[in-house]
Amino acid sequence: MKILVVGGGGREHAICWKLNNEKNVEKIYCAPGNPGIAKVAECV
Repeated sequence: MKILVVGGGGREHAICWKLNNEKNVEKIYCAPGNPGIAKVAECV
């Protein structure tokens, strides 16, 4: 499953971090994201 998270704050970082630990998630995108989120998701 591919997921897009919209936002760039602390809540979005926590969501991306949690989703990164799920086995059925193949790719996480975040728009706009931030440097912290870029460690666990692709910022677009």
